[in-house]
Amino acid sequence: MAKYIGAKCRFCRRAGKKLFLKGSRCSCAACAIDRRNYPPGQHGKNKVKLSEYGLQQKEKQIAKRVYGVLERQFRIYYREADGMEGITGDNLLILLEKRLDNVVYRLGFARSRSEARQLVRHNHILVNGRKVNIPSYLVKVGDIIEIKHDGEPLELFKMILEETGDRIVPEWLNCNKDNYKGSIVSEPKREQIDSDVNMTLIVELYSK
Repeated sequence: MAKYIGAKCRFCRRAGKKLFLKGSRCSCAACAIDRRNYPPGQHGKNKVKLSEYGLQQKEKQIAKRVYGVLERQFRIYYREADGMEGITGDNLLILLEKRLDNVVYRLGFARSRSEARQLVRHNHILVNGRKVNIPSYLVKVGDIIEIKHDGEPLELFKMILEETGDRIVPEWLNCNKDNYKGSIVSEPKREQIDSDVNMTLIVELYSK
């Protein structure tokens, strides 16, 4: 799978808002968008008015970068969401939220979604007691998510939980940080998802 290894702060500056791609750095004075709140590049300070298509593309790029999904997989999520009952935009956002790497991040077991993806890939996450190393795995109601720490040093996980202690866990999740466990208590609803991505623009883009 393709992996972006460049500067992630450029994505926030291009979007014009914080995407929280680098964990605690996004909340401190070192955040790039706080220091240079304009798009990167030689002409970044020049104001450019985007067309309707440009706004739709921009919103899609924001969603893809927030959740770490490439175009092909994002399009698959859209097709699945479009075939489900209800509002397509809400369905798409719910599918992205149910990804295992996002759930690990939401539970506070990782400082960023990229770190959560790495934990999943490196076999540190168990689902219902079984090892799952697929970040795109979609969780279900009743699933138990836990950190595999048998024989592993807990210093890293303790440090992560200290940094994410103030993070609000969504209502559709339950977290027991003392036991390094979390569970899926219900299907996520749109009003329970803390996201300012305009899914309507994305649906309009793919509907053309």
